[in-house]
Amino acid sequence: MSVVLAVPLCAIAQPAGARPAPAAEAPPPKGSLIIIGGNLRPTNGAVWERIVQQAGGKGARIAVFASASGYPERSGRSLVEVFNRYGARAFFVPVAVKLAGSDYQAAADDPELAQAVRNANGVFFAGGDQSRITRALLHADGSHTRVLDAVWDLYRNGGVVAGSSAGAAIMSSTMFGRPRAVLATLKLGVAEGQELADGLGFIGKDVFIDQHLLVRGRFARMLPAMLAKGYKLGLGIDEDSAMVVLPNRDVEVIGYKGALVLDLADATVHEGAFNVSNVRVSYLDNGDRFNIDTHAFTPSEDKADGKLDASRPYYREPLFSADILGNSTVVDLMSKLIDSDQPEAIGITLGSPSGVQPDLGFEFRFTRAGDSVGYQSASTEAYSIYNLRLDIRPILIRRPLYQYK
Repeated sequence: MSVVLAVPLCAIAQPAGARPAPAAEAPPPKGSLIIIGGNLRPTNGAVWERIVQQAGGKGARIAVFASASGYPERSGRSLVEVFNRYGARAFFVPVAVKLAGSDYQAAADDPELAQAVRNANGVFFAGGDQSRITRALLHADGSHTRVLDAVWDLYRNGGVVAGSSAGAAIMSSTMFGRPRAVLATLKLGVAEGQELADGLGFIGKDVFIDQHLLVRGRFARMLPAMLAKGYKLGLGIDEDSAMVVLPNRDVEVIGYKGALVLDLADATVHEGAFNVSNVRVSYLDNGDRFNIDTHAFTPSEDKADGKLDASRPYYREPLFSADILGNSTVVDLMSKLIDSDQPEAIGITLGSPSGVQPDLGFEFRFTRAGDSVGYQSASTEAYSIYNLRLDIRPILIRRPLYQYK
């Protein structure tokens, strides 16, 4: 029996010292992403309708993955019903670690199931534990299952990939795996394989994603993760809100609240406890746009004529918060600073006297830079704030912190 060896053409008659031609980069996906910060209410029509719209409109086939859920069948059935109320033709994909009576590994490599996903117009990843999604859709060696390949094919060919909470975390190449609380993350840092894990990377390798952002103060935990992995840009989205990422990498915010943009391109990290200066932070409100490649901001229509005049500030008192990690506190402080006569706004965070490193806290100092700008809605009190400077320094907490009078 003869044996024929397949030899790459680039290896034939190549001049000495010649380098092989670089492999051609895959074209960017033609589809869109809808990244939801969690707790998406069934009544939030702006987000549900946008998913269906990006998938092609009424009658769009949406493949629902409840892989992250502890009760995937119940969660999947509920999500299918919601999508169908908004005009889709949704179906449940039975690939989940916690799905009773099912072999998730066999299901993830089932050719017929993969083809059903590939033929859909969009997919939706539900919330829960994001590590269950990657465990279900990746082989032990990190390679793709057939079903995950089908999701990527759908995305590359123009379909929409949406996800909420855990389904948002998987959108970047790095995600939080087993994270500590936010303050403990600042104090103790992050480690690969523990706090950090591999995501599925739909948004690309250059953007870090986090969710439940403002409600839980998670913007602060993004910074150690981004610095550890070399990210220059981070996007964090709040609950019941979404970022729509279009093929041209325009990001539009829709929903109840908004998103933070963290830019570390010019940031400086100092030795010792977590200490970073010159982070640029921006807040995108409902309807605002941001382009990942150009870093251009575009305010929503109702704010386009509402650029703030620095000579006519509304707030005139010192700006301070004793709990910068509180529910939406960071946006409240940023909004006041951009419409203030004050040069800075300061927030601090500290922990329980019985917690880890109780004498260590952090100061978050926000200042206006030369390119800082704010817009206010003509119809509401909502602000959009672009390019504030943020410096974070460790501080010593003296005990007892207070005494009774």
